[in-house]
Amino acid sequence: MTSPAPAPGDARRYSRITGTGSHLPPRRLTNADMVALLAARGLETSDEWIVERTGIKARHFADDGVNASDLALHACRAALQAAGRTADDVDLIIVATSTPDMVFPSTACILQNKLGANGCMAFDLQAVCSGFVYALSVADAMVKAGGVQCALVVGAEVFSRILDFDDRTTCVLFGDGAGAVVLEASDEPGILATELHADGKHVGILCVPGTVAGGSVLGDPLLKMDGQAVFKLAVGVLDSAARAVLAKAGRSEADVDWLVPHQANIRIMQGTAKKLKLPLEKLVVTVDEHGNTSAASVPLALDVAVRSGRIQRGHTVMLEGVGGGFTWGAVLLDF
Repeated sequence: MTSPAPAPGDARRYSRITGTGSHLPPRRLTNADMVALLAARGLETSDEWIVERTGIKARHFADDGVNASDLALHACRAALQAAGRTADDVDLIIVATSTPDMVFPSTACILQNKLGANGCMAFDLQAVCSGFVYALSVADAMVKAGGVQCALVVGAEVFSRILDFDDRTTCVLFGDGAGAVVLEASDEPGILATELHADGKHVGILCVPGTVAGGSVLGDPLLKMDGQAVFKLAVGVLDSAARAVLAKAGRSEADVDWLVPHQANIRIMQGTAKKLKLPLEKLVVTVDEHGNTSAASVPLALDVAVRSGRIQRGHTVMLEGVGGGFTWGAVLLDF
């Protein structure tokens, strides 16, 4: 349990993560399953090709009728239980997602009703794979400003709905899932610093170039990615964000106990750790089991590391995200 929350305006008001949760839909597809699925469409790939280039061995797809809010509901309930809180304690819900349940209302409002947390603030945030890092930064600012005592910050995606299964280079990379944290006001520092960036000139290297108008889809509603361009950009911007957030917090690379990056590609993740001179033993890796779950990947990996006993109270943790937009950012926190 955290100590009593300081009053709004108190200079000692901080935000701390008090609980984590995650959820993967039951339907698990191994690389062998994807090989068979693509073969039925006349496309070739292999387990060795996928693992060598990405580190991914399996991913989870939601069943028809299961939406982002449904996955988020499971993750939020687990996070609330871990924090010793109930839905009645929540006064802010932010859902980071690129695959919302509807055009509107927000997935956060739909989730709010399923949770029974009706009446609190609720909204979605769209920064693709950086979404959770962005959302956590926003919630941190709102807690520190005094308007929020207890927030649910969620990443939830059903990326299987926007994949092009005629493109073997992208459809094997992504999966569905959700992760959540409870963020509470505290008189002890938790989130130490945040660093967020975006550069719209890179829109074309990772996007879903479609929209809905007049009851029809305009453009292409499936994911497009220039993998080489994303790789080159990702490693550089993640390194710069990591160094900037450390400088803001007055910490060094040696102070980081765990690096929890966006789980997209093992080579990007390892490259980031090496640039920071962090041993790979400090890198939290879950991409092998769920693929790239976009905004859900960072809280998913965080929850797995917490529940396995690796990340413990008192550890310093760096969270990093990079995604379409092009967006990127980092959060440094004492857990």
